[in-house]
Amino acid sequence: MATSSKAKKKTVRLASGLKRARQDVKLNAANTALRSQFRTVVKNVQKAVLAGDKSKAADLFKNAQAVIDSVADKGIFHKNKAARHKSRLSAKIKALAA
Repeated sequence: MATSSKAKKKTVRLASGLKRARQDVKLNAANTALRSQFRTVVKNVQKAVLAGDKSKAADLFKNAQAVIDSVADKGIFHKNKAARHKSRLSAKIKALAA
């Protein structure tokens, strides 16, 4: 991450370009953190499903929905990808009842 910003600073000479490079570093860090949070909540729900704990999986899924929607609203992932993940997780939780 840091090396790409240094490369931009070397090639950019205009003040607006330097500012853009500085902003890109911050935005990249924020997007990376959100993407990581997305993956973490999805994994937590999947682990609860594999353990067979339906109530825990349902609680984790409720929290995961908010994170997944947030990531989609910010444009980090496409809204259809978010919907697909929510649908598949929901289906796995419903399958535990059977």
